[in-house]
Amino acid sequence: MIHHIAKESVIFIDIETVPAAPEFAQLRPLWQSLWAVKHHSLGRTDSPEESYERAGIYAEFGKIICISLGYYTRKGNTRRLISFYGHEEQELLNGFLRWLKKNYTGHHRFCAHNGKEFDYPWLCRRMLILGVELPECLQLMGKKPWEINHLDTLELWKFGDFKHYTPLRLLAAVFGADDPKQGMDGSAVYSKYWLESDLESIREYCEADVLTLMSIFEAMQGRNIPSET
Repeated sequence: MIHHIAKESVIFIDIETVPAAPEFAQLRPLWQSLWAVKHHSLGRTDSPEESYERAGIYAEFGKIICISLGYYTRKGNTRRLISFYGHEEQELLNGFLRWLKKNYTGHHRFCAHNGKEFDYPWLCRRMLILGVELPECLQLMGKKPWEINHLDTLELWKFGDFKHYTPLRLLAAVFGADDPKQGMDGSAVYSKYWLESDLESIREYCEADVLTLMSIFEAMQGRNIPSET
């Protein structure tokens, strides 16, 4: 399937996002109005105030609070993790950019789960919004499909069945990988951040997703999943 791709040439990525403000009432009137329009376009039956926790799904209304990367050592035997996280989104994006400039080469690929619908476009949109340089490896404009080095385990698992959606946790269970949601899941990120200011737990959760993603990638290559990560 992807057995021809050297795993040490892949950078695995996951991001965590939250709404830009703790609650709807703290938004400026313009942004309250814009979220209300978005809310109604989604066909929701609750109020914009009640649905505001979901604003973290959309790059126009949210912010990135953690970017976790996983990669293999040159010989492909050892996993490494690095995370950029904090309250200052521009700062963590610049940290991510500096790391890419130092470590990303033309031989690398990104890999994420549902990355083409979420992680990759989110990073690009937030970088543009905040005036952070958009690295060449994330730019798609003018590139032919075979020139885009973005892998997506969700897309790989679909095998062309575009109505099929498989969350990371289910795919982990299918392949016998570690459950990345043992400590918390995505629904808890809002409260961990805005109510508890617990960035460390969010970082650990994001890194757990990356480790599981790496295991799934290995399974898709036909390799045995390691018993320890």
